[in-house]
Amino acid sequence: MSSLTRATTRRSLPLLALAIAAALLAACQKPAEPVAAKPADAKPAATAPTDAPTADKPSTDKPASDTPELRIATIDGKTYDLAEHRGRWVVVNFWATWCAPCIKEMPELSALDTMREHIEVIGLAYEEIELPDMQAFLKEHPVSYPIAILDVTAPPAAFDTPRGLPMTYLIGPDGKVADKFLGPVDAKKIEDAIAKAGGPKATEAAPAVAKGGASAGHT
Repeated sequence: MSSLTRATTRRSLPLLALAIAAALLAACQKPAEPVAAKPADAKPAATAPTDAPTADKPSTDKPASDTPELRIATIDGKTYDLAEHRGRWVVVNFWATWCAPCIKEMPELSALDTMREHIEVIGLAYEEIELPDMQAFLKEHPVSYPIAILDVTAPPAAFDTPRGLPMTYLIGPDGKVADKFLGPVDAKKIEDAIAKAGGPKATEAAPAVAKGGASAGHT
C-alpha cells in the first residue's frame, strides 16, 4: 500500500465512525406513530352514555349538591320526593334497560328495599324510552322499588349527569350524600357503605316489616 493510500484511509476512518454513530442515534429515536382516523360513525361504549371512565372505576367527583333534592313522577303516576324520606338511607340508582350491569344489580337492590327497614331505593331510568316499553320491561324484571323515567336532556340538577351506568348515590338519613358509586353495586357494598358512614351494620339491621306491599314499579 502506498503512503498516499494509507494517508487517505486514516483520514476516512473518523468520517466512517461519525456516520456509524449518526446511524445508531437515529435508530434510538421512536418513529412518529400515524394518527388513526376516528370513524365517522364511532359509538360510545354500551354502558357509558358519555365519554366516561369504565364502569368499574370508582368515581371521585363530588356530587352537584351535598344535600340533593329530587322530586319526580314515577311510572305508576305517583310523585317521589326525596325530602319526604329523611330518617332512612336512600339508594338513588341511575340505570337503563339496555345496561347489562344495571339489570344484574336490580334483584339485590330490590331485596335491600324489601328486607331492610332502614333502606329504600329509587330507580331513575336514564334513557329515552316510552312508558309502555318500560312497563313491559319491568314485567320481565320486576322490582319492589319505584321507577321514574328521566328526561335525558334535563336530568335532576342536584345530581351529576351520569358519566356511565349504573351510577348510584347513597343518601343518608340527614339528606346528605354519604357515598357514590360508578359501576355495579350489590347489597354488601351498600351495607358496608352505610356502616362506614355511621349507620347500622348488616348484622345489626333488622329486617323490614311490610312496606305497604308492592311499590311503584313494579308489577
